[in-house]
Amino acid sequence: MKFSGKNVLITGASKGIGASIAKTLAGFGLKVWINYRSKPELADALKDEIIASGGVAAVIKFDASKEDEFENGVKTIVESDGELSYLVNNAGVTNDKLALRMKLEDFSSVVDTNLSSAFLGCREALKTMSKKRFGVVVNIASIVGEMGNAGQVNYSASKGGMIAMTKSFAKEGASRNLRFNCVTPGFIKSDMTEVLSDEIKQTYQDNIPLKRFAEPEEVANCVAFLLSDYASYVTGDVLKINGGLYM
Repeated sequence: MKFSGKNVLITGASKGIGASIAKTLAGFGLKVWINYRSKPELADALKDEIIASGGVAAVIKFDASKEDEFENGVKTIVESDGELSYLVNNAGVTNDKLALRMKLEDFSSVVDTNLSSAFLGCREALKTMSKKRFGVVVNIASIVGEMGNAGQVNYSASKGGMIAMTKSFAKEGASRNLRFNCVTPGFIKSDMTEVLSDEIKQTYQDNIPLKRFAEPEEVANCVAFLLSDYASYVTGDVLKINGGLYM
């Protein structure tokens, strides 16, 4: 897969899955715009790592859940590169607690950050990419958006909404030659999984048919596929990346 001469904006890209997606897409030839809201040192370190590996990267600071900031961020990219070719909506937060202990603010803050930011990104992509009748958006949803999860009513709602929203944008974007898809990762190796005890980790893995957690790069490769011409007839789709945990 090659994306020569194209660029991609990845929200929430300074660490975790977002950083892995950034490095993978840079390796395929894309200029990567690394979005961050705080901790510029992480974004700058990722940019330097990509450049040292022969890739092209830039950092851009904005809060993806703020309408004016997202609009200005996309405007900055278009002014720099002449276009926005691809978008990966990855920004997200969690605030886990049982529903009976969850205040409306706890629910709304997660939905506002996760779902509203993806909406703003999809809308800006639809508006900007329509001018050249080319572009692809991939939304990073979650397995819990499909199957739900105790203690994550807010997060599950935000990711379930993202799945439905992706399908709606796909229908609106098709006539403009724009594609919208999403991925739903399950358990991914991360700082959060590394601190689990071996016993708890094994319990989780025993419930996964493939008996392991995914590597972040496995998610990144699926995102790259959906962005690429190999998936040129794929839109409105939900690609499960969960080792068979939810089929």
